[in-house]
Amino acid sequence: MSRLGRRKFLLYGSATLGTSLLLKACADAPPPADDTATDTTTETPSGGEGDTIKVGILHSLSGTMAISETTVVEAEQLAIEEINASGGVLGKQIEAIVEDGASDWPTFAEKATKLIDQDGVVTVFGCWTSASRKAVLPVFESKNHMLWYPVQYEGQECSKNIFYTGAAPNQQIEPAVDWLLENKGKEFFLVGSDYVFPRTANTIIKAQLEAKGGTTVGEDYLPLGNTEVTPIITKIKAALPNGGVIFNSLNGDSNVAFFKQIQAAGLTPDKYPVMSVSIAEEEVRQIGVEYLKGHYAAWNYFQTVESPENEKFVEAFRAKYGQDRVTNDPMEAAYIMVYLWKQAVEAAGTTDLEPVRSAAVGQSLQAPEGLVTMQPNHHISKTVRIGQVRDDGLFDIVFATDAPVDPIPWNQYVAETKGFACDWTDPAKGGKYKMS
Repeated sequence: MSRLGRRKFLLYGSATLGTSLLLKACADAPPPADDTATDTTTETPSGGEGDTIKVGILHSLSGTMAISETTVVEAEQLAIEEINASGGVLGKQIEAIVEDGASDWPTFAEKATKLIDQDGVVTVFGCWTSASRKAVLPVFESKNHMLWYPVQYEGQECSKNIFYTGAAPNQQIEPAVDWLLENKGKEFFLVGSDYVFPRTANTIIKAQLEAKGGTTVGEDYLPLGNTEVTPIITKIKAALPNGGVIFNSLNGDSNVAFFKQIQAAGLTPDKYPVMSVSIAEEEVRQIGVEYLKGHYAAWNYFQTVESPENEKFVEAFRAKYGQDRVTNDPMEAAYIMVYLWKQAVEAAGTTDLEPVRSAAVGQSLQAPEGLVTMQPNHHISKTVRIGQVRDDGLFDIVFATDAPVDPIPWNQYVAETKGFACDWTDPAKGGKYKMS
């Protein structure tokens, strides 16, 4: 995304939702949180008082992840605008305070602290990368606050303070591997950005391949934002001289260089199909369909899902942001998490954190992707889909499960977490317990 485009986006967000409050002087700042203590207060945050309800939006509007995260902010703003137009929540309008994590993980933690302590928001919608989520997790847990997280991730986490509306590995990565083994081959080269999500995802994939007769012929990583992909492509050609599967968990701008250079190197999708888990319609639009046509992605939602709910969502998004715009899975997961939070607040009859946390479990929504339900492990059941990039930059859906798949946060292929589950509705179980 161009610098001009980012500036216009930021100005537009400021005009529509208001600028964030200025940081207080150091002398007035609250003391640092005690890392050894947990604030278990259930008092209503100040954002729930008065005529409005303050919520935080925390994503990267600059840096390498802006290519993906700006659209998620747009989806969250759309949901808030729709809710406000229909009467708001508990008779109050939602006021969103937008902060830029700037693709920098310490900045995410700082901004999360600001939103909670200074702005007094009742919840935060935010993050994309697992690195940013891991950075803010101690903030939300130490303050016993609430984050809604919209992006597929590697699992191996189940926090009381986070509601996850993207896919767990068994709702994206594992079905994609099964489909590839059945339809595209048994030799896999794994490429990803060098942080927690790709590395953990590839640990799961390697264990799954070993269990199902596949082979990992290579594995390599790029620092997030790095575009020096030629060495990786050289390794892929050496490890798969006759073709094979490339499983891609690169994030951000690295994908631009990767897809352009694999095409230039002659790694075409007929012999070297790439399965991506972080490339969706918006990234295809920005990278160029000519570089991605014929390759695959695994998600729970594509713009091409046929349903009245999706038709309404796509039309509303285009009406607000432009008829040439596209929707994608993280945007849809971000959009519906605002509605799930709204339902939980209305079911609780308050913005108090503990009642809302309890009321969120069991909330269902006929979403653009299909029926979703928040489970006791704070993840939602989701339909699994695999799509192939077509001429217009959208996806032909080549596989879909018949019904929503329940989420499994603790991976059952990895020895350390096999047999474990999560249930926040049972005090004896909580975030991780051994199934009998």
